[in-house]
Amino acid sequence: MGGLEEEKHARYIVSVEKKKDDFEALVIEHLRMNGAYWGLTTLDLLNKIGAIDVDAVVSWVMECQDKDCGGFAGNLGHDPHLLYTISAVQILALLDRLDVLDIEKVSDYVAGLQNEDGSFSGDMWGEIDTRFSYCAICCLSLLGRLSKINVEKAVNFIVSCKNLDGGFGSIPGGESHAGQIFCCVGALAITGSLHHVDRDLLGWWLCERQCKDGGLNGRPEKLADVCYSWWVLSSLIMIDRVHWIDKEKLTRFILNCQDKDNGGISDRPDNAVDVFHTYFGVAGLSLMEYPGLKTIDPAYALPVDVVNRIFFRK
Repeated sequence: MGGLEEEKHARYIVSVEKKKDDFEALVIEHLRMNGAYWGLTTLDLLNKIGAIDVDAVVSWVMECQDKDCGGFAGNLGHDPHLLYTISAVQILALLDRLDVLDIEKVSDYVAGLQNEDGSFSGDMWGEIDTRFSYCAICCLSLLGRLSKINVEKAVNFIVSCKNLDGGFGSIPGGESHAGQIFCCVGALAITGSLHHVDRDLLGWWLCERQCKDGGLNGRPEKLADVCYSWWVLSSLIMIDRVHWIDKEKLTRFILNCQDKDNGGISDRPDNAVDVFHTYFGVAGLSLMEYPGLKTIDPAYALPVDVVNRIFFRK
């Protein structure tokens, strides 16, 4: 199995950023802002953030902002959306450059997407999903502007998406899924509303996601996938039930998904690597306090020192 290939993973992430015309770059062109967040956060967790040109990154992020509405797009020439706006804010927070933002304009864009029932639309076209509730709440919290939304209604909408198994879906009545659970639990944690969660019931559902190979899946009868090392573990930590899974087996599963020659982490052993799974694999190891990694905050999905800098800076 061996240990974590920190140097190779860092080189892999930097190399992906430089490849603008290969297949991988083209298929994720529309969500490059998310990819930048995954890659940069991984580098920071690996203590390798010095490998990038901060000014160049900040300049590109700001070029992706829609100057009319204030939201951010996934790439140059694309439309703004909450999914990309949160990544842009997280990137600037990570790099300690939130000062370049017109915070009122960005926060007005986010707040303007709240609906009467407390839910959030992802963009002007109106799709509703608890993912967007998390994006909005996390984003506004990082910007210090949660007061711009009706937090009580936002929380009530999330609670309306809770299921009998203790989990949460994308909308009321939607199937429980580990990704949606992270979004709902994360939003509830940020707003100080975790009392709405049945910690034992949800903890049972989440720990049942561990498969025989040690990995975690997103819902019953699915294969394990490295990305759920983040979605499931972070939720378990926020509800104080992480001791209900076998961390040693999960660590082995993640390490076995590494490309030990060229760097990067895949969804399952021997599959092709990508930045998405590299980030969530490293983030999962960070949550389990793997040696040499910075600690990541389970609610804000940013290194703890970055979160502390934002909220405790004099």
